[in-house]
Amino acid sequence: MKRFLSLLLTGLLIFVLAACTAKQGAGTEPAPTPEKGNDDGKKEEVATEKVLYLNNGAEPTSFDPPIGFDSYSWSALNNLMEGLTRLGTNHDPEAATAEKWDVSEDGKVYTFHIRDNAKWSNGDDVTAGDFVFAWKRLLDPETGSPAAFLGYFIEGAEAFNNSEGSADDVKVKAVDDKTFEVTLVSPQAYFLSVITNPAFFPINEEVATENPKWFAEAATFIGNGPFNLTEWEHDSHFVMEKNDQYWDAGTVKLDKVHWAIIDDTNTEYQMFQTGNLDVSDVPADLAEQILSEGKAKVEDQAGDYFYRFNVTMEPFQNVNIRKAFAMAIDQQQIVDFVTKNQQKPAYGFVSYGFNDANGKDFRETAGDLIKTNPEEAKALLAKGMEEEGYTTLPEVTLTYSTSDSHKKIAEALQQMFKDNLGVEVKLANMEWNVFAGEQTALKFQFSRSSFLADYADPINFLENFQTGLSMNRTGWSNAKYDQLIKDAKNEADEAKRYEMMYEAERILFDEMPIVPLYFYNQVNLENEAVSGIVRHPVGYLELKWADKN
Repeated sequence: MKRFLSLLLTGLLIFVLAACTAKQGAGTEPAPTPEKGNDDGKKEEVATEKVLYLNNGAEPTSFDPPIGFDSYSWSALNNLMEGLTRLGTNHDPEAATAEKWDVSEDGKVYTFHIRDNAKWSNGDDVTAGDFVFAWKRLLDPETGSPAAFLGYFIEGAEAFNNSEGSADDVKVKAVDDKTFEVTLVSPQAYFLSVITNPAFFPINEEVATENPKWFAEAATFIGNGPFNLTEWEHDSHFVMEKNDQYWDAGTVKLDKVHWAIIDDTNTEYQMFQTGNLDVSDVPADLAEQILSEGKAKVEDQAGDYFYRFNVTMEPFQNVNIRKAFAMAIDQQQIVDFVTKNQQKPAYGFVSYGFNDANGKDFRETAGDLIKTNPEEAKALLAKGMEEEGYTTLPEVTLTYSTSDSHKKIAEALQQMFKDNLGVEVKLANMEWNVFAGEQTALKFQFSRSSFLADYADPINFLENFQTGLSMNRTGWSNAKYDQLIKDAKNEADEAKRYEMMYEAERILFDEMPIVPLYFYNQVNLENEAVSGIVRHPVGYLELKWADKN
């Protein structure tokens, strides 16, 4: 548990806004009438609905749990559905749909006992079979889930996902309707944390079999979490209402949550100022003033804002050219003068807050693996161009997903490349849902990205760049790196496991398929009437305990 608690020390997130636009009034709805007349002509009080107004930033990628693997889907999914375990207010995993579990002596077999009163929003029982169905679907190569690699700790999972084994070989089973068993390839200290991730949520097998697109509209959505999806006007807003079928419905205080879809931080802030939103990010231009006045809530976040090089496209097939571009970036200037939200500059990929076997912070022990150095950057660019036979560097386009904050960062990088390398870089932007698919398909030379930790362990940062994973998105491959990640996942000795991870991160930066800019934090303005919103360091909001007076 100490490892989970240590995550609270992690650095940094501005909730990345992207893609879609909405009208100014997208976050509002008529206020409830506070009182009415009775038969005697007297006024009597009517309970006011507790409605929380939030902004999702962009259209959710998908409310299909194994597909909606990003910040625009997670927060909503985390409140519409629930796994066997759930992150509590202290960010540690606790009993959720499963009321308890047993672990075998060797630490490899977990037997979960599902609550008798765990129900789907349509009144069906949540069964062990629903988890078997969902977890095998997550791993099915035909599903194409970007989160499938998270399940590789299950025996038979990786082979099935790589089309080298069958679904029958995946060691998950329903012992009976309310007993679910899973066998791991090795003991995993972070297993109970991983399965809080939306990718491991159950799916109502009967509903999904009858309607494979059950998740695409509010009218057909079936969940098992604190809230129901009751309205979804795509690219405009969606609405959740309290789920009276939820096993812990008595804890849920909000009646409704209205999510606007607005991709501009300044518009979001203006709506907060006029009372049309209860929560807002802080616009960079106002950050210094707002933070100095102590008006913003600043909370920890495990993740990175970074850029990916496509090593299969010119000129970034050359490691020295990649390093030249990386060393031309001044991370400190980005956080000081562009984002202005008290983030820490990132000179490695694993963020702060993870303690190794000696009690030392991973990031501090690993040290800085990249540093701003314009002179060396110019020398490396010249060397790389000579190696490739370039007299002129091929044209470079930097692509980002549509957002005012992403645009400002891209423009700052563009100027740094001009000043520090003498290279003119073109900028291009694209709406989030299109951008994500194109990046995965390796259509961009050089593109922005972000990573929010899925669970509380450094391996989660590093496993993304294994050969062929959909989260890699660089075309980079290194056999030694792959083996180190695989060995670390199966290593019970914590000291040895951390040494493997330190070495893997060094390899990643020796070859530089990515360049980090800063570690995330969460900086938010919040209506004083709102309480109990939990922002998990792994990247999503928890509204189960939220209230509004």
